[in-house]
Order: sequence, then C-alpha cells, then structure tokens
Amino acid sequence: MSVSPRPLVPAPSTRRTSAAPPQDDAAASGARDFEFDDRDFRRVADLIRQRAGIALADGKRDMVYGRLSRRLRALGLRSFKDYLDQLERDGGDEWQAFTNALTTNLTSFFREPHHFERLQEELAKRRHDGPLKIWTCAASTGEEPYSIAISACEAYGTLTPPVRILATDVDTQVLATGERGVYPVERIAGLDDTLKRRYFQRGSGPNEGKCRVHPALRQMIEFRPLNLLAPRYDVAGPFTAMFCRNVMIYFDKPTQRGILTRLVPHLADDGMLYTGHSENYLHAADIIQPCGRTLYRRAGAAA
Repeated sequence: MSVSPRPLVPAPSTRRTSAAPPQDDAAASGARDFEFDDRDFRRVADLIRQRAGIALADGKRDMVYGRLSRRLRALGLRSFKDYLDQLERDGGDEWQAFTNALTTNLTSFFREPHHFERLQEELAKRRHDGPLKIWTCAASTGEEPYSIAISACEAYGTLTPPVRILATDVDTQVLATGERGVYPVERIAGLDDTLKRRYFQRGSGPNEGKCRVHPALRQMIEFRPLNLLAPRYDVAGPFTAMFCRNVMIYFDKPTQRGILTRLVPHLADDGMLYTGHSENYLHAADIIQPCGRTLYRRAGAAA
C-alpha cells in the first residue's frame, strides 16, 4: 500500500452524488391528510430552532409537512396542533424523533474530495507523531467518517493506523446507520476500484446489492450523539483535524460564532478545521483564520 497521496475518487463527472430529500407523496400532490397552516409551521420552526438551532425558511413548508405527517400517523394523532401540543407537554423520546425527522442528511463518500486529499497529505507528514485524533461533527450516515478512516489507512499504508475518529451528530437514526456500516453498492459507485476492493465487502444472497465497510475501518470510529447547541462538548481532544461541513449553513451568524467558540478550543494548535464549500467565517476572524480552500486554523496559530 503506497503512502503517497493519490486521488481517492475518479475525476469529477456530471453524475449527481445526492438528491433532494424525498417529499411526502400527499404533500407533493397537494392532497393532504392533515391541516397545516402558518401557525403550525411557525411553531415547528420555533421548536426546531430551540432544539437544534436549525432555521427553517418558508420554502421548507412542504418538507416539514411531509416528514412530520409521518409522525402524526405513527402516533394516531389527528392534527398538527395535537402533535405539537403533545410534544411540548410531554415530548420525551418524541423530541428525538421530531429532531431526526427535520434534520437534512445529504452526504456521500469523499464528498468534496480535495479535503480528503489534503487530509491524507497532512497525515502522511505526521506518520511518526504518535496517535492522532479526528472529529467529524456532523457525521450523518457515516460516509464522512469512513472516508476519513480510508484516508488515514492510505496515508499510513496500513489498515491499523494510529488514528481515532469521533463521529457525532444530533440525529440518532443516522448515527445508527453509520455504526452498522452497511450501504447500497450504488453509494460507492464513484470510488476508485482499488479502494472498493480494499475497504468494502460486497454482499451476496439476501445481501446482494449491499456492501459493508471493512471491520478495520469500523474499529477506528466512535459514533455518538452530540448537539452542537450544547453549552459544552464532552469530547477528548485535542484533534488534529475537525470536519464541520455543510451544517453551519443552517445556523445564523451569532449561533455559528457560539459553536466555533466551543469547537475551536478542542482543535490542536497545528490542527485544521475542514468546512463546507458554501460556508465562510469572515465574521469569526478572531476565532479562526483561513489557511486554504475551505480550510481554517485557530486564530493566531502558526502557518
């Protein structure tokens, strides 16, 4: 296994790697089983903002209806008012189901591949530095942490690199998918053939059409729930790399600053924060400074 960085995915094509979240059929057709008015939408928007910091634009009304109407049916409720009243009165486990339903989880293996090429380069430089830690803050269904694990294996030339990965998300359902590490084979269609053979096991018989990540990758990763709006993060850094990608776009700037204020102290002095292509932090220049394409370091850290 070579330790020299090489492309982890083929050259970009026009194939879409993710699709918009599916709408409820009734919502898409205009025929609805439940009344859903402006007051209901505003209550939902206020609750998910308080719970998870997510800002719902008016254009998300159909998505909200489609996802939450499933919860009404599951609970045998007759109106959104009844559902929201019950949620606020004695939500219990339903708060997690509510949050899971409204969390957008678009991801893919090696999404924004330049990040993983850079990570592989950085890890290769540190091959003699001892154990390293990496944190992915919005791990979703696991493609991102497994992509990080593959990058680490490639950088070190072994299936057992001295790298530990913490994978967190507010959505417990997607974390469960990540822990299983089983995906439709279509999810890895765009990967280099060598990577497919090395890091994925194809299913057969009843598991035809599925693939499982190599057990060595799974052993590198700890999956656990964490809400970025929490007042403090119970994590054990410092982290050589943090991936906080395509999640901050759902928060307003004051909330982003608050999250960065809690995140960055866990970043190693020479560590890097990897961010989404549509995210920038000019308003937080006193906390982090750009050091490359959608890459940041702690403000004041040596280049």
